[in-house]
Amino acid sequence: MKSYSWFLFGVFILCTGILSAQPDSLYFKKKKQAPIKLGWRTKKEVGLNLNQVSFTNWNSGGTNSISGIIVGKAEAKYKQEKWFWNSNFNVRYGLNKQDAEVIKKTDDVIEVISNVGLEKDSKSNWFYSARFSLNTQLANGYNYPDRDNPISRFLAPGYMFFGLGMEYGRHIERLSFYASPFTLKTTFVLDKDLANKGAFGVDPAIYDLEGNILKDGKKVRQELGILLTNQFQEEVFENIKITSLLRLYTDYINSFGNIDVEWELNLDMKVNKFVKATLGSHLRYDDDIKVEVETNEITNEEIVIIGPKLQWKQILGVGVVVDLDNIIKSNTSS
Repeated sequence: MKSYSWFLFGVFILCTGILSAQPDSLYFKKKKQAPIKLGWRTKKEVGLNLNQVSFTNWNSGGTNSISGIIVGKAEAKYKQEKWFWNSNFNVRYGLNKQDAEVIKKTDDVIEVISNVGLEKDSKSNWFYSARFSLNTQLANGYNYPDRDNPISRFLAPGYMFFGLGMEYGRHIERLSFYASPFTLKTTFVLDKDLANKGAFGVDPAIYDLEGNILKDGKKVRQELGILLTNQFQEEVFENIKITSLLRLYTDYINSFGNIDVEWELNLDMKVNKFVKATLGSHLRYDDDIKVEVETNEITNEEIVIIGPKLQWKQILGVGVVVDLDNIIKSNTSS
């Protein structure tokens, strides 16, 4: 996975170099960016995606199921002539029920992203930038069908990034490249049992020969490294918008060059004012997250840790989306 990480790193540097060399890139010559309004702009949305399958005397067989995902988004953007402040809050929670099986969680995300930029030279495409992000989940996560031993909880894990750097952003509303040589990454594992196991890269507990804990596992892990981010948003066709967010991070001290990768790619298709379809992909690779596999064939252990793996989550949903700002405006005007 290390070679793939360096390939993504190289592509990132190449794209940034091309944009730096061309202050008014061909992309933006073909499609001019609309003037950005100064002051505050906000946007709030809530949505519900549902999927239901039912079988009666169906000779091909099948399992009755119903699933749903609640989605909430909020944006707050402030722009002045020399600086800007953009903040985003995202929350998703999904459940699935199949016949007599227990209800299972399918999605669970809480995410806060805040970014401040300062334009030092009006002729340059680069901004000084400070960026903060926090990511965790709402409810316990399980390795189904085992519901007695949670493998994740609220703020276990939780990931916080804070860094200072430079951002390419003449047209920052649609495309931006961010590079921070000094980014502090903090991993929280605030559950005692998971911290003692050393989950998500924290230092595990120290035991004596009889299995008694001599020293509790650490609940916080801090790293200092390089963070590169690429964000892209564009309406490719009418009512069809694509968004991409790529993060590359490597720590200076622990395994420098082992790049953590996180890439979210979403295609939003607006059917009408209230109905929207979403196709999403989320790739993740973190060298600190080890995969546990149950086996009794090789060793006497029930769980064997085989190392980090590429993680992938794919989402396809159709649901109802409500723009809360429009509702507030209509109520105010009436």
